[in-house]
Amino acid sequence: MKTSALILFLALSSLVIGLTIATSDPVLDISGQELQKGTDYYILPVIRGSGGGLTLGSTGDEPCPLDVVQEPLEVSNGTPLTFLPVTNEGVVRELTDLNIKFSDSIFTICIQPTVWTLHTDESTQKLTVTTGGVEGNPGQDTLSNWFRIEKYQDDYKLVFCPGVCDICRPVCGDLGIFIDHAGNRRLAIRDEPFKVMFKRA
Repeated sequence: MKTSALILFLALSSLVIGLTIATSDPVLDISGQELQKGTDYYILPVIRGSGGGLTLGSTGDEPCPLDVVQEPLEVSNGTPLTFLPVTNEGVVRELTDLNIKFSDSIFTICIQPTVWTLHTDESTQKLTVTTGGVEGNPGQDTLSNWFRIEKYQDDYKLVFCPGVCDICRPVCGDLGIFIDHAGNRRLAIRDEPFKVMFKRA
């Protein structure tokens, strides 16, 4: 009887999650168009005056892996990125787990994927976003590689709260900008969300 109840619970949970994803609104770019899976976009700050778009940067003693940082100049769009939802849908929707990676057209000195992943930075003891994550393969082993886009006021914010593992209890939080001791504007879990918009590259 307990096994039947568990199976029913898991089936209903999957149905609810599926309905939530299906009814989530598409994420829109600055021209009002729906974000498309695999298309290059810039992630830009809504509030101007303290930096530009997101890009790759070396912030530690070692050159690799490259971290996700904000351009210091507000006129810079940063580096193009693509969004790869866990679903097979071609449209990027709010609240949907997705991989974020820098465009395949970008070459770096690091022989590592440019897929975002969350890790603990030893020098700052903060949960920061870096590269070297795994694309696809949702589950416990890739938990740190899944992010979400959520509506925030009239704009959007980036969130780490993956739902790709039913038995996992990840730390959840908004992604914001913090300035490290070297002046790098790094993307990390913060109390203050980084309010963003998306521009097709």
